[in-house]
Amino acid sequence: MRIRTAAVATTAVAGALAALTAAPAQATEYSSALKVRGVQYDAPGSDSNRCTTGNTDEEYLTVKNYSSSTTVNLRGYVVKDAAGNRFVFTANHYLQPGDHVKLRGGNGTDSDRYNVVYRDNCNFLWNNDKDTIYLYKPSGARADVHAYTRSGSDPDGNGYITFHK
Repeated sequence: MRIRTAAVATTAVAGALAALTAAPAQATEYSSALKVRGVQYDAPGSDSNRCTTGNTDEEYLTVKNYSSSTTVNLRGYVVKDAAGNRFVFTANHYLQPGDHVKLRGGNGTDSDRYNVVYRDNCNFLWNNDKDTIYLYKPSGARADVHAYTRSGSDPDGNGYITFHK
């Protein structure tokens, strides 16, 4: 009986290990301290990407450090949409535990004090009907991903969606 029990136990352990290693790739996205807290995918008012009078700075993505003890430098992190448009954080921007940054469209002055980084691009990044937001670590590993649709993800229709509290 002991041999059979050992064989059953070995099979059970092997099965459990296989289940762990076969976990879907999506599960790894939440291993990051940084996550997409929310997105203002539809800037208030009529969309205008004119750099001087447009409203691309009203479209933003909020990235938050959900760690309780680790400060994270955003340098090298990448934000992309479904079409492959991307923004790379090229400067040092440190997020303390619980801190956040708003990645805004348009031009402006990046500020740690006001938790804002500008894309320095007057084109809208997020589609108003549907899109997918990807956040990648400097290593290229996925930190977070969220797909949204106006009709399915934004019940109040205000153009803002919260993904993580």
